[in-house]
Amino acid sequence: MMPFMTAARIPSRFFRLLLALLLLTMPALAKDTPLQVIDWPATGTPVLRFKFSKFKQLDGASTSLRSYVLNTMVENLSPRTITGERLAVYLFDKNKVRVGEDFIALNNVGPGESVKVEFTVTASGTPTSVTIQGPAQSQRTVSLTVNSIPQGAMVKLDQIEAGTTPRIIDVGVGKHTLTFGKDGFTAGIYPLEISPQDVSGGSVTYELGASAFDSIELRDGSVLNGDLVSISGMDVEIRVGGTIQHIDRNKIKRAMFVQRSAVLPNLPAAIPPSP
Repeated sequence: MMPFMTAARIPSRFFRLLLALLLLTMPALAKDTPLQVIDWPATGTPVLRFKFSKFKQLDGASTSLRSYVLNTMVENLSPRTITGERLAVYLFDKNKVRVGEDFIALNNVGPGESVKVEFTVTASGTPTSVTIQGPAQSQRTVSLTVNSIPQGAMVKLDQIEAGTTPRIIDVGVGKHTLTFGKDGFTAGIYPLEISPQDVSGGSVTYELGASAFDSIELRDGSVLNGDLVSISGMDVEIRVGGTIQHIDRNKIKRAMFVQRSAVLPNLPAAIPPSP
């Protein structure tokens, strides 16, 4: 009987050791397991991923209101830097009743970067779950860098002046039109659409059309754009806005001419060869 009893004790001790190891490792595993993982926005391509830790109640809270510390890991899933984003955080109890709310502000989060956010929230009950909600689509804006080639063009957003390029502008969700204009260059229009999934930090660069006029740069830094009429030894004649101006040749630093198609002379009609 002794050999049989000795053989039975070995599995029993092994089982107790395994059980003890499991009991020791389970709290650590539970601690690392997030309460909830949320991808935002819920539809379309996710931009942010939130990993919420379990609620930690603070001591000294009243019976009606309780304060909780919530640690959150936020990861930027998009290929763009999030320069500024503010999202609402809502807390719900086990009956799906909202018992608290707060917000998370994110600034300068690079592509693939993760940031840890810790905040304290007051709840009127015991929260068990979290939801994330971004700004209303009609109110949400995206910061966009607008530039032009060459720079210094006046840009309009939906026919409203927004300044000269380069410029950072705020654009709301939806379809828009950017209009570029610069003296001496052909104006251009750039259609733009911002989706709810777009984030701040993007850029638009528009190349203006070829210069529509000849350009004369004076030595004082000013520039005249018009149609060059004639150049003599001491005088330059240029038509600006329909008015002829005469400029001392010594005041001119540089002149740039627009390529124009040559006017064909009135040639007589070709005479077919005699049969």
